[in-house]
Amino acid sequence: MFRLAFSLVLALCATAADWTKLKPEGYLSDFAQVVDPDSREAIDRYLTAVERTSGVQIAIVTIDTLDGDIIDDVANKLYRQFGVGVKGKNEGALFLLAILDRKSRLEVGYGLEPIVPDGVAGDIIRAMRPALRAAQYGPALIEATRMLGTKIAAGKNITIDEQLPPRQSFREVQRPDELRDYIPVLVVAGIFILISIFGRNRRRGRRGGTSWIIPSGGGFGGSGGGGSSWGGFGGGDSGGGGASSDW
Repeated sequence: MFRLAFSLVLALCATAADWTKLKPEGYLSDFAQVVDPDSREAIDRYLTAVERTSGVQIAIVTIDTLDGDIIDDVANKLYRQFGVGVKGKNEGALFLLAILDRKSRLEVGYGLEPIVPDGVAGDIIRAMRPALRAAQYGPALIEATRMLGTKIAAGKNITIDEQLPPRQSFREVQRPDELRDYIPVLVVAGIFILISIFGRNRRRGRRGGTSWIIPSGGGFGGSGGGGSSWGGFGGGDSGGGGASSDW
């Protein structure tokens, strides 16, 4: 809870996000650092097999916050920036999770839309919801990856020679009102921020300056790290197909 609250404070104080700074770290770019190592390894092996047998490239991205941007726009920008899918074929997909905003998006490339139309993309996104509400981000992404891989295999009449961990069940729960838990942390953080602002400007005032200095922070988490058999994406494009959801 305190990590999320602190990240929320940083997000509130942050300047506008510069999405061009994000570079892919493999099939899974866990900038929010929420995916457990076992899930990450399983996803990496599976997506390697998906690309090897079908030619489809799938990217997964987690971030702390959208910084006020629309998730559809951010997913489309990252898709094109990363170049998911082989250029010309554009058979790719990108999952985006914005953890603090509780928003998810599956962006689908031009070439994959006949196999994964918007309705199917919506089913895949909604299937993640119980695990996401339980803060089980690795299992949520495993389930979504499994459904997408199964759909690709059926559409291309192939077999993916890699298995994901067994499906886990999560009880559907109502979205909690977590802001009440964050109020004490936000109040304390706000006090420190105000003290910092006034203290810094008071020192600058003694030197003749009177400008206000607003603290800024990044909207993204740290690097996910970890080994990968990923060889890079192929320069594909997306026309905005897919689906989005809250959790």
